[in-house]
Amino acid sequence: MAGNILVTPAPLPGLMIIRNKRFPDSRGFFEQSYSKEGLAQLGLDVEFVQDNLSFNSSPFTLRGLHFQREPFAQAKLVSVIRGRALDVVVDLRQSSPAFGKHFKLELSAVDGDQLFVPAGFAHGFLTQEPETLFSYKTSRPYSPAHEGGICFDDGLLGIDWAADPDKIIISTKDRAWPPFDTRMDYFA
Repeated sequence: MAGNILVTPAPLPGLMIIRNKRFPDSRGFFEQSYSKEGLAQLGLDVEFVQDNLSFNSSPFTLRGLHFQREPFAQAKLVSVIRGRALDVVVDLRQSSPAFGKHFKLELSAVDGDQLFVPAGFAHGFLTQEPETLFSYKTSRPYSPAHEGGICFDDGLLGIDWAADPDKIIISTKDRAWPPFDTRMDYFA
């Protein structure tokens, strides 16, 4: 813990679950949702250069699994500002002992947890409630030329999205991502 930030390592190397201390009172609560200095004290010295919001009007909206190749590979700090979402990451670093493994975590506005995702992971989420607002900071700007993705329902990855596949709302682009390939050089 550093200041008002509690960090818990997740099962895959480099992933961190972050909980910022909340100060409740009769009106609600106050929370410092980001502190560059606080995270640096915990060993997460990342310069975030872009903030993104994803508003999702319907439950079961799936976005992902996305990543960006070098030199635009992105570390991310993700959270849910309103609603609830199942957040999923896949380790694409060939040098990692967790290569090809995934981790999932429910993020909600009520709990306020954040997930730090280092560069080298594919990322996606599935909304659990209507009007879910998902927030993420990135360490590199979006670069369409370096964009990549993996099919969300890839059999080799075996991700259980905990949703009826017929109810999932997904873009044509995200549905068309190729399957995970163990021979692909995603990241060193």
